[in-house]
Order: sequence, then C-alpha cells, then structure tokens
Amino acid sequence: MEYRRFGKTNEEISVITLGGMRFKHGWNPPRSILPAESIQNCIDTTSQAFDVGINHIETAHGYMKSEHLYGITLKELATPRDQFKMMTKGAPMTGDETRALVEEQLENLQLDFVDFYGWHGINNEERLQAAIKPGGPVEVLHRLREEGLIRHIGFSTHGSLDVILQALDTDLFSFVNLHYYYFFQRNLQAVKFSGEKDIGVFIISPNEKGGMLWKPSDVVRETCDPMTAIEFNGKFCLQHPQITTLSLGMHAPEHFPQNLSIISEAKSDKEQKIRLQMDDRLNEVPDLCTLCNDCLPCPEEINIPEVLRFRNLLEAYDMKDYGEFRYNMFEGEGHWFPGNFASKCTECGDCLPRCPEKLEIPKLLFDTHKRLFDRKAWSKNKLFDLARTFFGFLRNFVSGIG
Repeated sequence: MEYRRFGKTNEEISVITLGGMRFKHGWNPPRSILPAESIQNCIDTTSQAFDVGINHIETAHGYMKSEHLYGITLKELATPRDQFKMMTKGAPMTGDETRALVEEQLENLQLDFVDFYGWHGINNEERLQAAIKPGGPVEVLHRLREEGLIRHIGFSTHGSLDVILQALDTDLFSFVNLHYYYFFQRNLQAVKFSGEKDIGVFIISPNEKGGMLWKPSDVVRETCDPMTAIEFNGKFCLQHPQITTLSLGMHAPEHFPQNLSIISEAKSDKEQKIRLQMDDRLNEVPDLCTLCNDCLPCPEEINIPEVLRFRNLLEAYDMKDYGEFRYNMFEGEGHWFPGNFASKCTECGDCLPRCPEKLEIPKLLFDTHKRLFDRKAWSKNKLFDLARTFFGFLRNFVSGIG
C-alpha cells in the first residue's frame, strides 16, 4: 500500500480509502435496523481492507446505515484505534444542530472521536454561506475540534469550480472531497489551489461518477488495454501530487484486485500511450464542447456544459450507460446535481454569441436529450428522491417529538 500526507492535517493515509456507501441493504431505512447480511458484508470488507494496508475509512450521516455498520464492525474487529483513520460527514444547518449531530454520529460509530469531519455538500453559494456563517456549523465544528471530538475539519462538494475555490479560500478547512477524474477534469484548478494552500485532496467515487468504470464501454475498454479503465483512471488521479486518496466503494472480495492495481511506483510508458489515445479520440469529436462555461447562465437553468460533456463522452467513447445514468439525475437531485433537462431549451439564443467554439448549442442539446433521456431511469431516480425526502422528514419529525 502507498501512503500520502493529507495536506495540513499531517496525517499519513492510504491512497485508497474504503468508502462506506455500498454495503448490502445499506440504503434501506430505518438506519438503525441492521440485517445480519449487512453487518457481515461490512465486517468482511473492512477486514480485507485492513489486511491489504488500507488505513482510511469514509462514511457520512447521509449514507443511511453506514455509520451504524462501521460501529459494530470496528468493535467486532477490535482494530487498535491508532491503526485506522475515520472520516464522516454531515450537513447540519445551525450551530446547535452541529453539536447534536456530531454526538449522535460518534455514538453510532462507537468512537470517542473522528479523525476527519467534512461539512457535507458545499454545492452552491447559499450552502457555503450557511456553513461558514458566524456561530454556524463550521464555527461549532472548530469548537468540537478544540474539545477533541474532531481532529480535522474539511468539506465535500459537488459544486461549481467557483464555489469550491471560494470555500478553499476561507482558510477554515484542512481537506476537501471533490470530483476529479480523466473524464471530468473541470476541477483541476481546485486541485492545484488546494496544493498551494496545503489542503488535503480526497477524490470522490472515481470508479462510478468518474465514468461507471466497473462496466466500461467497449471503446473505453479497448483503448485502455492492457490496463483496465479503473486502473487507468486511478493512476491518472494519483499522478497529481496534490491528491492524497481516492474513495473506492469496495464491498465484495472481487473488488479489491482491480482497485489495488492503481498503485505503482512510477508512471509507465503504457500509461502515457493510453492517455494520448484517449485524448486523440476526444479531440476528433465533431462539435466538441470545451466545457469553458461561457454559455452560462442559461435562462431555462439547463446545465449546458454538463449536458454537452455527456455528449462528448458519447461521441468519443460510446459511454451511453454512463451518460444515461448521470443525465437522468437532472431535475431530481437538487443542489447535488442541479439543472433541467435539455429538452427545456427554448432556443432563445442567449448562449450562442458567448460560445467561443460557435457551436449550435440548442441543436446539440436536443440531440443529447434524445439519445440519453430514459423515462424509466428518471422515474426511478424521482421515486428514490421522494423516498429519501420522506424518511428525512420522518426522522426530523420524530427527533422533534423527542
């Protein structure tokens, strides 16, 4: 296993993090009812992770059963506390909520402290200001750090580059969890800025949101050969010295070998050859969007660059499964994945003079919607979102009664 310094936290953590989102039945409410199969899945996976040298575990209050599962697992394994680092996250909106939530999470995890606590989801300007307001959540997190309940404070984000840079520049955080992969390089400036400020960089879900790389398209698989897509993307991320660790949601024994393949001593010629082949395929796309964001804002709140990124990937790499998976999250994920479907375009023309590539944006938007929209997938996402909202309301109502 390879270990890197996690920015100004000065903690040495494994370049592979065990992510806690995907244990069996882990998203089925209520959070405190733990099926035996879920517990055993967490125990087996965590034990295997420790055996291969992974020393960093990541979870969140929002991952339903995950904190409870880790609480039982870590007690069962009896791993000495100084041999692993624990990260959890939460999105309390007030100072009082912050203390209560952290105390609840520590109880669920059966730990006296967590090494890293991330404010979960600084995804837009409103949530940034809510997090850092005087007397608000982040200020209370710093008090909890002084009390020893938290050792280091950071944030996670699915937000725009501008919001990420603003948050990094507050000097309130020691680490950041963000998206950055071969197929999504928009946050490179944030990665570099984090390095300048000695803020640890944690990469969110490189195997799935980085392209559903556990089942790549034939084009991606063939272009990456003799590497797997997971290996290529993992090595791409780790070539950046600012990046400390990648969160990999391993939850079965067969997940480990391919993910461990991302670790190597030095960059090889075959990596460079694959990178050039991948770049060439993208550069040959007709009407390629360069993702400059100059087309925004859109009056119809269409996330034009993201829609056209899916088109780029579809044209260059035949990434239809990934495109459908992500595109059909629009209009259902709120601030986690904002934007309306491209079919909402009114052809107003506002974006056209701002596009440096002079693309026929409305035409490309409609074409992408036609190729990627899946009503069944969208309905499933909406149903899941409604269920999550309902159970969140129910939890808050019960807490209020108590």
